[in-house]
Amino acid sequence: MPRNRKPDEKRLIARIAPERRHDFSRRLRAWFARTQRDLPWRRTRDPYRVLVSELMLQQTQVDRVIGFYERFVARFPTLEAVAAAPAAQVREAWSGLGYYARSRNLHSLAERVVSEGSPARLPETPEALRALPGIGPYTAGAVASFAFEKRAALIDTNVERVLRRVFAPSLAPKTPRTHRLLWALAEELLPRTGKATWTHNQALMELGALVCTARVAHCERCPVRSGCATGRKHPSAKVPSRTTEVRRRT
Repeated sequence: MPRNRKPDEKRLIARIAPERRHDFSRRLRAWFARTQRDLPWRRTRDPYRVLVSELMLQQTQVDRVIGFYERFVARFPTLEAVAAAPAAQVREAWSGLGYYARSRNLHSLAERVVSEGSPARLPETPEALRALPGIGPYTAGAVASFAFEKRAALIDTNVERVLRRVFAPSLAPKTPRTHRLLWALAEELLPRTGKATWTHNQALMELGALVCTARVAHCERCPVRSGCATGRKHPSAKVPSRTTEVRRRT
């Protein structure tokens, strides 16, 4: 259930008609169904594999992650395999991907989950997932949504940028207040079912990665342009970003 809204969150949501919110999600999901990239972690609902992909995608481009992901899950096919291996071996399998705290967190997480019962199972809710090492709000929402098809919101840099440009371009980018407001909006935009939420969340990230990018918003090929506050102001031009936005996930 959504948390209690602060007054400024309520005002932001109240300014956006329900019909506009529903049309946004409907157009977004239809576009994704036609154009989605075939990525290996989108072919599975295995919580462990979804988690590995999300950890690897933190601050790392998708094209670079694919090969590392496939080699890593071939070597360590389960949480039990990660927990049983020395931390140095897990780090070795991560070698070249960088940000090695991610591999340490995965090893610590695997040891904790395996110690709590057999077979090892990741929790299904964002709240429970956040109690594990290295799992922040985004990763908890992503695993709950993509592995368990829960109705869970998520905000990474791509999603925050899309929602700000579409619904609230007057908000300053990359501030704690903007992040909080857009997280509340992301919760409000969720479809009614977890299965539709899987598509909605994947599509939001896809739109931010391929169309509404950090350097330029390609409004001329955006599937939600008709309802976008930024796109309506730029009927033919590409929209430059007001700031250089670094992709981060936590």
